[in-house]
Amino acid sequence: MSSVVRLIRSDSLATAPYAYAATAPADARLIFLAGACPLADDGTTVAPGDYAAQAARCVETLQHALDASGAHLTDVVSTRVLVASTEQRDLIAAWDVIHAAFGAHDVPSTLLGVTVLGYDDQLVEIEAIAAVPGDLR
Repeated sequence: MSSVVRLIRSDSLATAPYAYAATAPADARLIFLAGACPLADDGTTVAPGDYAAQAARCVETLQHALDASGAHLTDVVSTRVLVASTEQRDLIAAWDVIHAAFGAHDVPSTLLGVTVLGYDDQLVEIEAIAAVPGDLR
């Protein structure tokens, strides 16, 4: 099934590794996902100290939440990536993993450095909104 999400780019804006905007039709069902965290099945944080590994686990968690909602990564309209660091290199380490996971579906995204996240040893979290066709009750 093709996605209802349309990514928008503009030649009048600086080149970026993501679309600047995205739309979904008025009859789309929106899915608001909780922040995807780098948690193992037992609830512990995976890969303490490793931004890239935690980002990869966050993507896996996000994919599971999307699957449970009847959606895929290509249905994501936007993301917010939170990285517990003041170092740009740490933000980029997480971003590179997440950007690669989305591939050609380079959704509008915000990348933020924050002081702390909710779980012990947590360094990365991904918030997302997705859109799928109509009401799938």
